[in-house]
Formats: sequence, structure tokens, C-alpha cells
Amino acid sequence: MLRTTDHGLIRELTLDHPPVNALRLELLEALASAVEAARGDEVQALVLSGRTGCFSAGLDVPHLLELEREQVTDTFKALFDCTQALGTSAVPVVAAVGGHAPAGGAVLAIFCDYRVMAEGAFKIGFNEVQVGLAMPPIIQAAICRVVGPYQAERLCVEAQLLDPREAKRIGLVDELAAPEEVVHRALEWCRRLISLPPNAMKATRALARADLVQKLEDPFEIALEDMAKAWFDEETQTALHRLASRLKA
Repeated sequence: MLRTTDHGLIRELTLDHPPVNALRLELLEALASAVEAARGDEVQALVLSGRTGCFSAGLDVPHLLELEREQVTDTFKALFDCTQALGTSAVPVVAAVGGHAPAGGAVLAIFCDYRVMAEGAFKIGFNEVQVGLAMPPIIQAAICRVVGPYQAERLCVEAQLLDPREAKRIGLVDELAAPEEVVHRALEWCRRLISLPPNAMKATRALARADLVQKLEDPFEIALEDMAKAWFDEETQTALHRLASRLKA
């Protein structure tokens, strides 16, 4: 479910769970482990990519609806482990968003240092409320950090999904490129960054991301049990089953 490609000192981690890179426990665990492993290798930057046309459609809702509470909780923990691995990564991480990135797809991207998104008829955003899930505090904080508190409120409360141009306008993504150029542009950004004096760049990056790291290391910011409880709420289950029916159709 995860492919690794080395481009010199830059490692590309590609989500590979056809057809839409839906996030399951196995994929999330593999991704968190791969990001952590970069700390011990001669890797100076990471690119997180997906499939052309779909970076990730978010959590695999139809699959999760078949699981017991313990397995659902394990999946949420794996998602938070991914956000922690990406947000506290010792090396810069670029999200190469080659297509749609709703919900969990956007969550992974927001914890990276930089986001390049494909131009076209794609959507990105945080539509958790639409399926009956409240936004976890740590994810809300990460969105606020990128687009500001008021814009984050609108995105999350209204469950907005944005096209690439609007996403760039508000700062949710940093750069737009043709779908076939997204990974190339992400690699270029990494090369520019790692060409800077390394000690100065790393120290400044650590300072700039210290607020995010602090929140990610605070267990009270990661409301794991609250998410698991909300998942099995009647209102949420109704919305999730309605979504699963639409996906199957």
C-alpha cells in the first residue's frame, strides 16, 4: 500500500491503495513507519504523493463500518501517529497532491511543510462534519496554523471542499501545477530547500514549527477516545452509512 522511491537525497513515499488511496490501518501504519525511518537514513527531504487524479479520498469509510470499536480506535490512532510523524519529521516533507484530497487526504497534507496541488477539477478540504464527525482539536489547530483561525472555522464548520485555485488563494496549498508535474515541482522545492546552509535551515525550520510539534506531543490534544465514541454515535453512523451507499453506487 506504500511505495518508496529515492531521488538522490530525497525520498518519495507514494500512497498505493487503489482506486482512491482510502486510508486503512495497514497503510497508515506503513506511512508513519516510513516517515520515522527517514530519521535514521541519509534522507534530507520527503515527498508524500498519491495517484494521479486522487491523492487520497480519506479514511476508508465502507471498510471501517465493518469493524469493531477496538479496530476503529486503532485506525484513528494510526491516523494520529501519521500526523505526528509528518508534523515532527526531522526533515522537510512536501505533499504532492496530484488530485482529490478530501477529509483524511487533506489532513495528511496539512501536516507537511509545503503543498503542491494539481490544477483541474479536483477538490480538497475538511468535510468531516458532513459525515457527523467533529473536528479533532489537533487537526483544527494545524489548519488554523496554515490558513488562519477564521478561514479554518469556515472550512471546518461548513465542511467546505475547495477547488485548487481557491485552495491556493486562501493558503491551504502553496503551489499549483499540471497533474503530471506535481511530483516534479515537489522535488524541485525540496532541492531548493536542502541547498541552503543546512544548520541554519534546520534550526530555523525547527523554530518555525515548534508550536505544531508542542501540540502534537501533548496527549490531551489528541482526542482519540472522543473520536471513537463519536464514530459509533447514531447520528454519525447514519451519515456514514449514507456516504458508504453513495460510494458503492
